[in-house]
Amino acid sequence: MWDYTKSVMDHFTNPRNVGKIENADGIGEVGSLACGDALKLYLKINPETGKIEDAKFQTFGCASAIASASALTEIIKGMSLEDAAKITNDDIAKFLGGLPEQKMHCSVMGKEALEAAIANLKGEKIVEHEEAPVICKCFWVDEEKIRHVIKENDLKTVEDVTHYTKAGGGCGGCIPDIQRILDEMHGSAQKPQQEQKSGMTNLQRIKLISETIENKIAPMLRMDGGDIELVDIEGKNVIVKLRGACAGCPGARATLQNLVQETLRKEVSPEINIIEASQ
Repeated sequence: MWDYTKSVMDHFTNPRNVGKIENADGIGEVGSLACGDALKLYLKINPETGKIEDAKFQTFGCASAIASASALTEIIKGMSLEDAAKITNDDIAKFLGGLPEQKMHCSVMGKEALEAAIANLKGEKIVEHEEAPVICKCFWVDEEKIRHVIKENDLKTVEDVTHYTKAGGGCGGCIPDIQRILDEMHGSAQKPQQEQKSGMTNLQRIKLISETIENKIAPMLRMDGGDIELVDIEGKNVIVKLRGACAGCPGARATLQNLVQETLRKEVSPEINIIEASQ
């Protein structure tokens, strides 16, 4: 169960401004039902004051998605477009008293819907980064969005990026690319770290493998109801067993290779091989 604030639960169980505005001045639609979250935001502008007179939303998503959309409409009603355009996803989260870090992508979706609605109102077209490579094909997140969210929220880790964009929360195949982007943006020096790790004792190596699985890999799997168990370590072979929703999943092989193996190779040793324990 997520640790939601009272405000989040209030906006989830009693969402404000749900519905559709007929003849809305601006409409912003973001997300995708195929990816689990979608939001449509409607804006009505007072012709005399130029301020947002009404805001309503329709959404498909979790408690955080509903609460974030509800909070957003409450924040922007009565605002000028100029002030509304300055709203950040962090403002939405703070209005709710905070969101679980794994659900910050819901506040990002709210901000994106607002940007799209304001652009629609002004007759502008949201620039689609058609040339930006898609990094996460599970949730269809491109590199431009990842870089933008990293910069805007000062994200430091792959797990942070997953929390804010969902990228990396599926099969895990994009995790090496997300790490590459983080390294490029923060100028992270990975080589010296790897050189330091090469002098580990066998006991230190086993401890690092266990800590990496528990602190970096397992949290990502648990976000979608899965889990992982370290069964044994035999030389370069790390034997694990997928649990929960990950057990028997069609994407289990990709998860083991792209998420588990690649993360351990990066954090511990490039020679590590992942083997799935027999059920």
